[in-house]
Amino acid sequence: MQLSMPRFDQAPVLVVGDVMLDRYWHGGTSRISPEAPVPVVKVEHREDRPGGAANVALNIAALGAPVLLVGVTGADEAAQSLGQSLIAAGVETHFQQIDTQPTIVKLRVMSRSQQLLRMDFEEPFATDTAALAAQVEQLLAGVKVLILSDYGKGALQNHQTLIQAARARGIPVLADPKGKDFSIYRGASLITPNFAEFEAIVGRCVGEAELVSKGAQLMTELDLGALLVTRGEHGMTLLRSGHPALHLPARAREVFDVTGAGDTVISTLAAALAAGEELPQAVGLANLAAGIVVGKLGTAAISAPELRRAIQREAGSERGVLGLEQLQLAIDDARAQGEKIVFTNGCFDILHAGHVTYLEQARAQGDRLIVAVNDDASVTRLKGPGRPINTVDRRMAVLAGLGAVDWVISFAEDTPERLLAELKPDVLVKGGDYGIEGVVGAEIVKTYGGEVRVLGLVANSSTTAIVEKIRQK
Repeated sequence: MQLSMPRFDQAPVLVVGDVMLDRYWHGGTSRISPEAPVPVVKVEHREDRPGGAANVALNIAALGAPVLLVGVTGADEAAQSLGQSLIAAGVETHFQQIDTQPTIVKLRVMSRSQQLLRMDFEEPFATDTAALAAQVEQLLAGVKVLILSDYGKGALQNHQTLIQAARARGIPVLADPKGKDFSIYRGASLITPNFAEFEAIVGRCVGEAELVSKGAQLMTELDLGALLVTRGEHGMTLLRSGHPALHLPARAREVFDVTGAGDTVISTLAAALAAGEELPQAVGLANLAAGIVVGKLGTAAISAPELRRAIQREAGSERGVLGLEQLQLAIDDARAQGEKIVFTNGCFDILHAGHVTYLEQARAQGDRLIVAVNDDASVTRLKGPGRPINTVDRRMAVLAGLGAVDWVISFAEDTPERLLAELKPDVLVKGGDYGIEGVVGAEIVKTYGGEVRVLGLVANSSTTAIVEKIRQK
């Protein structure tokens, strides 16, 4: 499956559900309490993170998509902390506040990245369902996807009203279900139960064939557009009427903490659908995102650069020969990681020791090295008839195999000025015995604040000399 990075900035999503505050107290442990056989934690750091439906919204915002959040809180310090975090992340919040009830808080005591204790502060909310539905009706006009993030805490009590309101406007509804009654999600475009939640509804599934059969039956019974079952280390399975089951393997390199993984799946899925991706591709992106987030501690969101890098790994374009659009995405991702981009160019017709030494020196000027290669026609114009000896695809393949080279791209013009204007590298490097003012493209790089550096050439290393020596023999 070919995956690409969607335009999340054009994908507004509305999240409705149970918001909560995930609170972490971190500290060291060095002794056991004299009062009971439990460790004593000296709290050194406190951290608040949006949880539940708020974490779903935070994940969408981290991808760069516009997101609106409707939920229920108390009128307390926890609600203030939650609201401040969300607003700072760019989430548009619409909270129904109930003075007599506390905001849901889940307090985790952590030591050396291990959870020692969790304490929950919560009461089921007496939600004003009519007011919540009216708020959702008003906000639906400006979004492309509706998420119902249901944790069974009381914010969502009128599922059918919200589903039908969205369907009447042609807006897909995605639901992260809870409980043992999935009929409340009847008519949803997609629901995303984990495997345990799915088996609690349909019964035990022995093998994928039974999962597919029972899933298809559930879809028919509930008039669902699709069903996505997340299966932990076994990946996820997408079922759609009239299509074969799509089984995706887990993408996690190392599982550290599965907290919030379901939130990441549905948020990435919704943002991708809102951005115009087809459902299988959106599920593929969600699978990649889940593989990233389980490698983090606690409730966490993944960023657009993290997802872009995972897509590049999937496509094999983290390094190597790239087109202009792929290269621009790779540069954006590298810059998001604080990396310096170095650019050099040339014909590189017959790669020799001088080239290798020069490219290693160029790479040392930053963190990532782009090598732009003249195509065959431009080499002929520059070097004369009979050149190049090697075609551009072969020259790029050899360059891409060097450890010092990150990305290789070709250009058709006699100079790389167009590429420099498009890519805006941090450093332009050229080998030779001339001054910086003689480097082609130097003025372009200087206009946006980039650097130009000239490196010396390795003596007695020349493609032209090699070609002439071969001809003489």
